[in-house]
Formats: sequence, structure tokens, C-alpha cells
Amino acid sequence: MPLYNRLKEYRARLGINQQELGKRVGASRQTISLIERGDYSPSVTLALRIARECCVTVEDIFQYEEDEENEEE
Repeated sequence: MPLYNRLKEYRARLGINQQELGKRVGASRQTISLIERGDYSPSVTLALRIARECCVTVEDIFQYEEDEENEEE
């Protein structure tokens, strides 16, 4: 399931590091790092907390792109 994100960009706009964002949204620095690298998809709750902290919508940060194979179904 390809979930792409712009979390690093939005975190940089806030001027905070991964540790600080993690504290603000109730996640570890490691979790924020995994999300930014695309190695972990956050829960809906965590995605909402991150978006709220960045003052944007979830869709501004996270984009889901279906595989071409799935689009034909």
C-alpha cells in the first residue's frame, strides 16, 4: 500500500526536530523517523494528531496512490 508523505517538509516548517514532534503527538522519535522515510504508515489517530500539530489536513501531509493493477479492477 503506497502511502507517501511530506511530513519532513511540514516538520521543517515548524522548526522542530523529530523528537519534539513525537512529544507533541504522543509518538517516539523513531516512529516519526519511520513515517518520514515511508517505512511505517501511522494509524488514523496519529495521522490526525500530526496534521493538527502542523495546522494542515491529513491529505496535505499523506497521499495514498493506488497501484495501476488495482485501478483496473
